Amino acid sequence: MLPIRYDPIRELSTLQREMDDLFKRMFGSTREIGEAGMMTAVPAVNSYMKDGVFHLEAELPGVDTDKLDVRMDDRDLVIRGERRIMQKKEDVDYLLQESHLSTFERRMTLPVGADIEKAHATYQNGLLEVTVPVTKKELSGRKIPIEGIEAGKKSKEIH
Repeated sequence: MLPIRYDPIRELSTLQREMDDLFKRMFGSTREIGEAGMMTAVPAVNSYMKDGVFHLEAELPGVDTDKLDVRMDDRDLVIRGERRIMQKKEDVDYLLQESHLSTFERRMTLPVGADIEKAHATYQNGLLEVTVPVTKKELSGRKIPIEGIEAGKKSKEIH
């Protein structure tokens, strides 16, 4: 049996690659292989309430408006699209190609009282902005009395 030389630099390189992949999946570009081998990416989203209006901003660079679909599904706001960055050239030998075709879908639950009939969306310079007015309707609740228990009396102990 031949001795194998231990190379700590190779081990560190492997560890660094694995940690890079982990951080990319957790915090960075969230790309995964989806249907038909296409890449999927989750767009970065900010949402907030201001003056009784729900605001959502989604970063969608490289997405054409004809490839963007924004719709309401019950109380969910659904954003779907396809991003094509740089056309692949057939007559060249790529040394590195990181641009890709990707599809995405993002689903956000709207707050209670959102008036989806008055929702409005604009898209400019890769930024999608959706606004939805929210009425002051709050969930109503009430205490439900429990039959068989009298207020202030202890239950019988079982021996």
